[in-house]
Amino acid sequence: MTQDRSDRRAMLGCRRRARRRTGRRGERGFTLVEILIVITIIGLIMGVVGPRVLDRLTESKVKAAKIQIESFTSALDLYFLDTGRYPSSSEGLGALVQRPGSIASWNGPYLRGAVVPADPWGNSYVYRAPGRQGPYDIISYGADGQEGGTGVSGDIASGTR
Repeated sequence: MTQDRSDRRAMLGCRRRARRRTGRRGERGFTLVEILIVITIIGLIMGVVGPRVLDRLTESKVKAAKIQIESFTSALDLYFLDTGRYPSSSEGLGALVQRPGSIASWNGPYLRGAVVPADPWGNSYVYRAPGRQGPYDIISYGADGQEGGTGVSGDIASGTR
């Protein structure tokens, strides 16, 4: 009889433990269907929001290029006030950060960091003196890095809005 009681207790203990385990197992994770639904919702949101974010990013690069060109224009005006002339095409924008030749009245560098920054797409700005519309032109060739183009790949030049 004692043996029967201990066997019953052992079986009841096993059943209780099994119930606890199965009760916890249902609470531990997500089902495959739930995960697929969440992934689908995230994909739909990214499909709607993603293109808008990318458009804003390309617009901001164009605006950044225009601001940099304006900064170059201000620096070139200071250079002109100090030296009485704008840098030649061969001197380029580098004349704003390093004394060109033997110009005694150069008071640069005229750009912060003493470095001529690249455009937002990583390309060098083009400097021409004399320019087509004034004493100089500063040009970024845009996203494609080549002259011409439209939209984001279009040229961004000084003197244009």
